[in-house]
Amino acid sequence: MAKIPAKLSSKDLPAAQLEGRSRVVIEAVTPQIEHGQFPIHRVMGETVTVEADIFTDGHDTVSAQLLVRGNSERNWRAIPMKPTANDRWQAQFTVTNLGECKYTIEAWVDSFATWRAAMKKRMEVKQETSVEREYGAILIAAAATRAKNSEAKRLLAFATQLRGDESGATAIDPELEALMLTHAEHAYCTRSGELSVFVDRKRARFSSWYEIFPRSCSATEGKHGTFKDVETMLAYIASMNFDVLYFPPIHPIGTTFRKGKNNAEAAGPDDVGSPWAIGSTEGGHKAIHPQLGTLEDFQSLVAKAREHGMEIALDLAFQCSPDHPYVKEHPSFFRARPDGTIQYAENPPKKYQDIYPLNFETEDWRTLWGELKSVIVYWIEQGVEIFRVDNPHTKAFPFWKWVIAEVKAKYPQVIFLAEAFTRPKVMQQLAKAGFTQSYSYFTWRNTKEELTEYMEDLTQTEVSEFFSPNFWPTTPDILPECLQTGGRPAFMSRYLLAATLNSNYGIYGPSYELCDNKAIKPGSEDALDSEKYQLRHWNLDEPDSLRLLIARVNQIRRDHAALQQNQTIRFHKPDQDFLLAYSKTDAATGDSILIVVNLHHEYKQYGWIDLDLEVLGLSAEQSFEVHDLLTDFRFSWQGARNYIELDAGRAHIFHLPFHRSSIAK
Repeated sequence: MAKIPAKLSSKDLPAAQLEGRSRVVIEAVTPQIEHGQFPIHRVMGETVTVEADIFTDGHDTVSAQLLVRGNSERNWRAIPMKPTANDRWQAQFTVTNLGECKYTIEAWVDSFATWRAAMKKRMEVKQETSVEREYGAILIAAAATRAKNSEAKRLLAFATQLRGDESGATAIDPELEALMLTHAEHAYCTRSGELSVFVDRKRARFSSWYEIFPRSCSATEGKHGTFKDVETMLAYIASMNFDVLYFPPIHPIGTTFRKGKNNAEAAGPDDVGSPWAIGSTEGGHKAIHPQLGTLEDFQSLVAKAREHGMEIALDLAFQCSPDHPYVKEHPSFFRARPDGTIQYAENPPKKYQDIYPLNFETEDWRTLWGELKSVIVYWIEQGVEIFRVDNPHTKAFPFWKWVIAEVKAKYPQVIFLAEAFTRPKVMQQLAKAGFTQSYSYFTWRNTKEELTEYMEDLTQTEVSEFFSPNFWPTTPDILPECLQTGGRPAFMSRYLLAATLNSNYGIYGPSYELCDNKAIKPGSEDALDSEKYQLRHWNLDEPDSLRLLIARVNQIRRDHAALQQNQTIRFHKPDQDFLLAYSKTDAATGDSILIVVNLHHEYKQYGWIDLDLEVLGLSAEQSFEVHDLLTDFRFSWQGARNYIELDAGRAHIFHLPFHRSSIAK
């Protein structure tokens, strides 16, 4: 394989191309985001399928190859591209290493392939070919000068053989074709612009998050919890098969304008305040709240969580309480009002007097950026490799693009989850800027039509190349109306949807498995007695807990590769509005899962489901067994139309027989 320069620029291109003799056109290269301004995203082991329109004038034969190079590689790897239809070409490569990978396309008028195609036609009508054979021999001999050792000798032998071969059979020898593909001159070639794919570890694509407030983990009601208390809960959380344990901010909490219970403006003497009001005389973003424990306690917790198969994710909230050291040390980091006071955070009609937002328009922005990057690096050095970022849409896009690139250049394993419930284009811009995962609108998508349309938008459009959603049925900030009114069945169905529609999901516990659904007032999505403002004590042994259901579903997710990705999701057609049916398949293993969920929170639903048999790799005449992985029941089905019956809030997770050759197109 010919070596290609590590960097592509005009000086590397053949001089003839600069003189206007490059005849091949390369257009409509996919995938790419904003003309290559942002990278697409993949995880290790996934495939990138690259396509482009490639053509030239006249009737000459075009050849093309996909060039791929990882950051640690000096030379490009060449992968032959194949034409599909209507001048569209395609090639694939698999990403195997963390970090950024480059790809581009090179195409040229292939003199040897053009000659070979013409020779075939002349041979078919038995034309005299001495001149044509001599021309082919010249092309082959020229290729020999670019080859080495045994391959150069074989090419020279082919050139000699061709000159004396009146039948012309040498021209179509497969070995000659392969050698010429490797060593033929790419005269007057055209190259497309360089594009990037950022490769994350597999947890970026498949994860189950569990959120807790460490300060509510004490076994004694009313007592402030510690990291040691969290350690005693690890077995409970691990028994539900979660792999990411996420904490809200663990830093010292300010006292100035501290909020009381249920977001009361005046705090009582025993009120603990909001963890998002970060900073006090005890420190800022690199400090730990003293009542939680020491840095050594935190490091011990990180290590013990890993022993249980879980990673600790920290909240990254770039904002400050009025007591944060930054307020005195870096007053330029904040926006001053005309009266000289600092502007506190607002989301009208909500006011957050206990929080000062950072000013990303400050003249001292370089210092601000550097300081915030140092916060991230500090916690990475303590063993944290996953961050849930609070309200990133209220910080500057250029900052996120810079800081994520800076961090991932040294720590490509780090995962950033964007907590941004905002406008679609803003959420997408954050993903383009480098966020690994993103909060989503799942929380407010309830009907069959809403869920179907939303999932298809996420998985079957360009958005899927860079936006990886994470589904949360609730958060400490959001208790949707359907859970307030639907009771335990609503908690069940919304959990089942989050965990099977999407490969990344999370729950806010123990609130969720205990179905805590009281709102602060009618029409509000704010929970009563929110942990954001007070300690809570949870009875983990409640008989109606969803703990066993959650454990079972998470185990199914671990066991079945079909549920560990979103790209193959396809929706089927129940004849009832409250039944939602969808399937996922895994191309590598042939694993196939069909999920049917009762969306109604009061009544049993029953009806017929029309399956897309082609998607499932089944035939209309075929009888097949479906195995419900939740109940372990097995049913015998035949053809496309089959009967379903589900109690309120329940679901089937069927494992299906599968024919690998019929994976959904």
